[in-house]
Amino acid sequence: MNLLLLQGTGKWADKAIEMAIAYGPKVVLAIVVLIIGFFIANKISKLIKRIMGKRGVDVSLQSFVGSLVSVLLKVMVVISVADMVGVETTSFVAIIGAAGLAVGLALQGTLQNFAGGALIMIFKPFKVGDLIEAQGQLGAVKEIQIFVTILTTFENKTIIIPNGVLSNGTITNYTTEGKIRVDLNFGIAYSASVKDAKKTLVEVMDAHPKVLKDPAPFVGIESFEASLVKLAVKPYCKPEDYWDVYFDIYEQGKEAIEKANVEVPFPQMVVHMEK
Repeated sequence: MNLLLLQGTGKWADKAIEMAIAYGPKVVLAIVVLIIGFFIANKISKLIKRIMGKRGVDVSLQSFVGSLVSVLLKVMVVISVADMVGVETTSFVAIIGAAGLAVGLALQGTLQNFAGGALIMIFKPFKVGDLIEAQGQLGAVKEIQIFVTILTTFENKTIIIPNGVLSNGTITNYTTEGKIRVDLNFGIAYSASVKDAKKTLVEVMDAHPKVLKDPAPFVGIESFEASLVKLAVKPYCKPEDYWDVYFDIYEQGKEAIEKANVEVPFPQMVVHMEK
């Protein structure tokens, strides 16, 4: 009985030694690859965060992208290690791919907004505080989130724009150059002196503290209307002073033109009577 037990134990020991000889090096190599792979994945993740930090990318985006890259790389390492030790990974990869496709389709709009937010944070077409016009909306950028951008309009309304459409559309940034032109129009009678009107309006703009000297304010004839000559009045100012300049120049310009005795016409119609 003892002899049979010893013979059975010997067979199991021999089998274990054979398996250790056959699979031992693969397991050791797989463990080494796993450790090195995870180490490299962490290093790459930190490197990406460092690069994004130097480019001034939002901290939340740095953390998210770094973590996402780290997870993806580690999943690839685990799949490679499993394949090294003889585990069939084809079905596993197919399942991951199918699951990723299903999630991608379900979150298509959300992923588009995320990608748009990432592009905005990386390339910085605008920043918080900038005055921009996009998607038919004009306002100051209050907050740039990963999925949406929040604007505050001059009427103190809050506008929330998805980053997907925002990043793919036209964006007009009025703050980038540090100055903005205010487009105004004044009408004078055909009998009035254009020279006097231009001089008066330029003096009004030169005296305004928020109108910039460079570029210099401009006044010129824009068009000839039915009962008036339309003057284009174009002062420059800082973006945050736009509405102050807009309303002040209209108000002060009207008063100055009246004091200068420049006739301001009213809509009128000339009728010729025939016998």
